[in-house]
Amino acid sequence: MHLSRLSNFIIDCNTNDIDAATEFWSRALGRPVKPVTPDSGDYRELESGDDEPMVLLQKVDHPSRIHLDIESNDLEAEVKRLEALGAKRVAFVKRWWVMEAPTGQRFCIVRPQRGPLEGKANVWSGEGEGR
Repeated sequence: MHLSRLSNFIIDCNTNDIDAATEFWSRALGRPVKPVTPDSGDYRELESGDDEPMVLLQKVDHPSRIHLDIESNDLEAEVKRLEALGAKRVAFVKRWWVMEAPTGQRFCIVRPQRGPLEGKANVWSGEGEGR
């Protein structure tokens, strides 16, 4: 048994100025920018409610797009569940899996980002089966 839920929307920005991109999306979505910290690197975050997915901006070298993250307490179990549904592994990057849906969209499987999953996520007892 493992848990998973929608975690983040990541706005991939092919830009040299991630702060200008962040300002645009902050104004477009009506969400303030969280303070930048020394470890922010190529990432910025917009404010979101506790019960909402996080909105992150990421400076990238590939074409700009938006992707989503699914957080799980067991990355391998979640990846295998999604492979059984037709997804493909693309690459393991640092601490997460980049996946591709059967329809071509890229998404990531990440460790929990928004606190404990218990009571707030899908419970998977076997491949493709939910609560």
